[in-house]
Amino acid sequence: MIKAKKKQKISPDIPISDLAEMHPELIDILIYVYGLHCIGCIIAEFETLREGAMAHGIIGKEFNKMMKDLNKKVYS
Repeated sequence: MIKAKKKQKISPDIPISDLAEMHPELIDILIYVYGLHCIGCIIAEFETLREGAMAHGIIGKEFNKMMKDLNKKVYS
């Protein structure tokens, strides 16, 4: 019996620049859907996805939805 691979989830603690480099297909979602314009900012190299979202007021349910949307785009 072959076990299905477990889908790796995007960590909210990934640096934004690493996320953009690993998954360029997410850039438009982050910018145009969630308003995270920090993708091209020098801070993106040091700021995590969670920190960037918080700085833009994306917290709680909206943050959880964003994470779900990002993971769905990458792993569906």
